[in-house]
Amino acid sequence: MSGLSDTRLLIASHIVPWSQDKQNRLNPRNGLCLSAIHDRAFDKGLISLTDDLTIVISEELKRCDDVFAREVLLPLHGRVIEPPERFAPQLEFVSWHRNAIFLDNQK
Repeated sequence: MSGLSDTRLLIASHIVPWSQDKQNRLNPRNGLCLSAIHDRAFDKGLISLTDDLTIVISEELKRCDDVFAREVLLPLHGRVIEPPERFAPQLEFVSWHRNAIFLDNQK
C-alpha cells in the first residue's frame, strides 16, 4: 500500500483486529504488510479495501486539512494493493473490516 520496501518501516497488521477474533490471530490471511502510518489509518477506519483489494479512503479523511494526509494518504484512493506472493488477504476478513471498522459504513 505504501510502496515502502525497507522492512524496518513495515509491520504486520491485522485485518480483523487481534481482540475481535482469537481464532484468526495467527492466520496469515488475516494480515497486511503496512507502514505504521498506514496501519494506524487502517485500524481507525480511515482507509479500507474493496473485495478486489482496491484502497478506499473515508470521507472524513478526504475532508482533512492536514498536508501530510492530503499528499500521502489521499492519493491511495482507487489504487489496488500489490498482493503478497503467499497468503493473500482472505476476502471475508477484508469485507468484515470494510463493514465493521471503515468509518463510511458506521452509522
